[in-house]
Amino acid sequence: MLPLRSSLYECTVLHHRFSPKEHRFVYRIFLFAFDLDELPELHRRLPLFSHNRSNLFSFRDRDFFPTSEPLHHASPGSTGGPPAPVDSDNRNSRIQNLKSRITAFLATRDIDLTGGRVVLVTLPRVLGYLFNPVSFYFCYDAAGTCVASLAEVTNTFKEMKPYFLGPETRLASIAPAAVVDSASAAATLNFQPATGAARTAGASFTLRTPKHFYVSPFSDVDTAFDFTLRTPDERLSIQIDDYIGADRTLTSTLAGPRRELTGGRLAWFSLKYPAITLRIIALIHWHAALLWFRRLPWFAKAARASDQRDLYRPHASIAHSAQGAASTAKLSVPSEVA
Repeated sequence: MLPLRSSLYECTVLHHRFSPKEHRFVYRIFLFAFDLDELPELHRRLPLFSHNRSNLFSFRDRDFFPTSEPLHHASPGSTGGPPAPVDSDNRNSRIQNLKSRITAFLATRDIDLTGGRVVLVTLPRVLGYLFNPVSFYFCYDAAGTCVASLAEVTNTFKEMKPYFLGPETRLASIAPAAVVDSASAAATLNFQPATGAARTAGASFTLRTPKHFYVSPFSDVDTAFDFTLRTPDERLSIQIDDYIGADRTLTSTLAGPRRELTGGRLAWFSLKYPAITLRIIALIHWHAALLWFRRLPWFAKAARASDQRDLYRPHASIAHSAQGAASTAKLSVPSEVA
């Protein structure tokens, strides 16, 4: 039996808000790194995992990268793409194959993934429940070079927005320690400076781009995301910062070692990190409540509907302006995500 290319990463997550008031929290999670070509094989080999069927861990193609759906408030040069063809070999013909959607999307940007592969770092459904603040796609050509990446951000309203990091954003190498440039973050995550071959291994994608998306009520929609996505190997190392002009207001880091994906380890992680998707959404709302009680200024989602662009599955608060006031009136404690 051939070894799997898919794996797990056991990670430490840090969120550190610098302004208008400092707030910081750290927690542990694990993530899957799916080679999308291996999903049927994982379905057969892992008793606790299923592809497009129910299980303790269930990966459903329709849960990710919905480029076959309408793009809300599309702007010129947006990240939207054409609908991908339906995969006739899929167990459910109504569900489009995820890799085909990624391939079609990149083809519109003159990136050929023929013979290549896509690695998705994310969480699938756990006990049927799905929530990922952000998922990361690393796209490799036939020669094995990572030529592009995508960050798919999801807010607590279940809206989704992909951010495309193309070949022009790729750096040949980056030191893992350089990804976390906050001294406090480095201390918390126990990063060690890389030397020798470890310093030059891998590549990274960096991009600063306007958010135009309602992610946290404590950050306005026209702040900027600053992504540093290092290609996953023996470690996962990712950083996303928020900027208002030249001022960094928030940093979020995700880092940890690679673990082999086996049935036994997946069973152990399901006990070590029980109901992990529910825990993530609970932590988001708990820390949001802390910020709210500290009287941080916050922004209602419906307040700047026209500035929320290029997203999928829009919430009623922006999809129908007539419902905006009602949605705002019902909102009590907002939610905090990176």
